[in-house]
Amino acid sequence: VLENYAFPGAMIIGTDSHTPNAGGLGSCAIGVGGADAVDVMAGMPWELKAPKVIGVKLTGTISGFTSPKDVILKVADILTVKGGTGAIVEYFGPGLESISCTGMATICNMGAEIGATTSMFPWTNTMKEYLKATNRNDIAEMVDSYADMLKPDDGCEYDQVIEINLSELVPYVNGPFTPDRAHTYDQLGKTAQENDWPTDISACLIGSCTNSSYEDLTRVANLIQQASSRGLKMKTKLWISPGSEQIRATMQRDGLRKIFEDAGAIFLSPSCGPCIGQWKRSDIPEGTKNTIISSFNRNFAKRNDGNPLTHSFVTSPETVVMYAYFGTLLANPLVDSLETSNGSFKFQQPDGLYLPSKGFDAGNDTYEAPAEDGSQLRVEVDKESTRLQLLQPFAKWDGQDIDSAYVLIKARGKCTTDHISMAGPWLRYRGHLENISNNSFIGAINDANGKANSILNELSNQEEEVPAVARHYKSQNIPWVIIGDENYGEGSSREHAALQPRHLGGRAVIVKSFARIHETNLKKQGILPLIFADPNDYDKLQTGDKISISLKTFA
Repeated sequence: VLENYAFPGAMIIGTDSHTPNAGGLGSCAIGVGGADAVDVMAGMPWELKAPKVIGVKLTGTISGFTSPKDVILKVADILTVKGGTGAIVEYFGPGLESISCTGMATICNMGAEIGATTSMFPWTNTMKEYLKATNRNDIAEMVDSYADMLKPDDGCEYDQVIEINLSELVPYVNGPFTPDRAHTYDQLGKTAQENDWPTDISACLIGSCTNSSYEDLTRVANLIQQASSRGLKMKTKLWISPGSEQIRATMQRDGLRKIFEDAGAIFLSPSCGPCIGQWKRSDIPEGTKNTIISSFNRNFAKRNDGNPLTHSFVTSPETVVMYAYFGTLLANPLVDSLETSNGSFKFQQPDGLYLPSKGFDAGNDTYEAPAEDGSQLRVEVDKESTRLQLLQPFAKWDGQDIDSAYVLIKARGKCTTDHISMAGPWLRYRGHLENISNNSFIGAINDANGKANSILNELSNQEEEVPAVARHYKSQNIPWVIIGDENYGEGSSREHAALQPRHLGGRAVIVKSFARIHETNLKKQGILPLIFADPNDYDKLQTGDKISISLKTFA
């Protein structure tokens, strides 16, 4: 989005929760579900409840080991994963001058993890430089002539203001299992020991769409060169997922890839990769307690490798690579040294290049244009396929109330779209609703027994897996509902997390609060999203209870 489509003043909607990345170029870019995007493509208006505006005032200058990623890690610490829900986060203040356009994009990208509708930056000179570097000189010049319209108005007011002094901001490492649990280097090791988190780091990961700009990777390469020049080897394996084909090609042309590979790093495809569970991990058996550290956004249980006992921490690329050399959370890279054959070594402030001196290399062109006239084309799918299945319309509402619906599962605590529809190896079935529905709610913790993917089938009186029970109820024409906690459905804008419950006979989801995209997706797929008038009523219900809902009262 940032490389090709974003520009200041643009209004963009995209079917990915990371669409707000474009806010780094001054776009109002909002993640939505696929059904919303289809509506817009069909010429229908897109609707959104008017958001509040949270202002983040940045003062001082970012420097040293601190990176733009640390800005959003600090904001997540302040606001938590639901603090930005129903709000646009707008960054302003003199501190903007020390952050590059791609750094701003990193901040906006992770704004999804605080529930923000989107995040935005005003027009800056680094945006102009980036537009020119990506062959959009005409846009850069035009926007520059309207610069005053793309900055905060004098005297503008915000619903909430947070102030961060970049000169005082230090690096953060957030986690595990949630992106808003923040630790500074000097706190991390002690906190890990107090909570019995594994302190040895089993894997370090950089990249994906979050943190793999040219600036990010040149700063990381500089740190690697510092260590390599003293004969140091990484104690933990480093994996790198370039965020785009353009970044992959440019870093390869400019010798960055060789620097990484000579140090032992492993390159993955320019894709989501381990950030979404597309990581065929063989070094740690499933069920083994371990710690990983990455520059991704999300670190929910099972998110990266499918292992519920992987303690995942999110941080900046610079922090990731330094910890790869130390190999333990007990280290403080700001003050600790590493021993070499000719004395001790301490990392120095990394240097990096914002933009490549030779310009960007677009890499391989893999775009395939659609047919100019597709009116006569038919999509034919093998009926025996396990990965593709043509969708059939859901049954229309019969006009009757929801009567005696079972609570299929009361989800305890955090229930993200990963808990509802897990990614990783399941993504191969994205085109086959029947098969991918076999992962429905398998990550959610059943409040009745504290277990994942284990609920009582009220018809058979047997403990069974959640999808099997849902199918059984559906086969008997028995409706069911879900009970959830706060910020239900946070994380990826995964439409399957709404499609699958509807396919398996779900009728309603009743929670303390919703994440915005998931609430909309439920509505679009015909599932009633309800919020407790009194959050304490959550405690009155349990898996297996029966609920009746008078739909006529909603008319």
